[in-house]
Amino acid sequence: MQRHGKAYWTLHYAMLGFFVVAALLPLFWLLKVSVTPNDLMYGEGVRLWPTRATLEHYRSVLRLGQFPLFFRNSVIVAAGTALASSVLASAAGYGFSRFRFRGKRWIIGLMLVTQMFPLVMIVAPIFRMLAPLGLTNSLTGLILVYTAFNVPFASFLMQSFFDAIPADLEEAAMLDGATRLAAACRIIVPLTLPGLAATLGFVFTAAWSELLFALMLNSSSAAVTLPVGLLVFVSKFSVDFGQMMAAGVLALLPVCVFFVFVQRYLVRGLTAGAMKG
Repeated sequence: MQRHGKAYWTLHYAMLGFFVVAALLPLFWLLKVSVTPNDLMYGEGVRLWPTRATLEHYRSVLRLGQFPLFFRNSVIVAAGTALASSVLASAAGYGFSRFRFRGKRWIIGLMLVTQMFPLVMIVAPIFRMLAPLGLTNSLTGLILVYTAFNVPFASFLMQSFFDAIPADLEEAAMLDGATRLAAACRIIVPLTLPGLAATLGFVFTAAWSELLFALMLNSSSAAVTLPVGLLVFVSKFSVDFGQMMAAGVLALLPVCVFFVFVQRYLVRGLTAGAMKG
């Protein structure tokens, strides 16, 4: 019996290790190519690490005049989308969790339907809507579009967090004279900070890595974000893999730093949202 248990855990950790290696291998290869000199890029075959490493690709990318602009645009769009979506999703999730009203099921159903359409199918209508308003080639337009597409899922995510908090806490506060808004802000919101962190992380990552709308709604370099900016390294006849991979590593850094700071709240939020009561 003990031998069977040991074999089980050995297989368990072996599978976990395989999954971790499979998940991290593309990131490792991204880093490896980013420090490989151009003269060794195709001459050494498949090696885990180049015989000679260099930071020249990073220097070239950082010296590229447009890269800091692309980086700044991505930060503005991702942060703006995360903040706007989290506020709206918190309000919607609280309403779905605490109130019963006519048409509630229809509203939830319509929000679910918006998640079923392929994005390619609705790019043209969205462009036609934004163009007369002057919101194409604009970071504001991207934030509005990303917020509209992220709010439905984020609302359901926040609803699960609110469902996990007993309504008795608010009722007790209201019996003591607090308004519902005051009870929600002072009691419920602090308890949902892990859920807000999970929602912020999801929306920030989605907005940071989105390519389709950023590519189709912008033709001006002033509003280009990092996913589109990486295409600068692809020319008609060649691809500068070294600089592209270096730019990819730099593009990953903000997301990694963000998750380092919120990982504690993120894990608590995801586990709390998975349980009710």
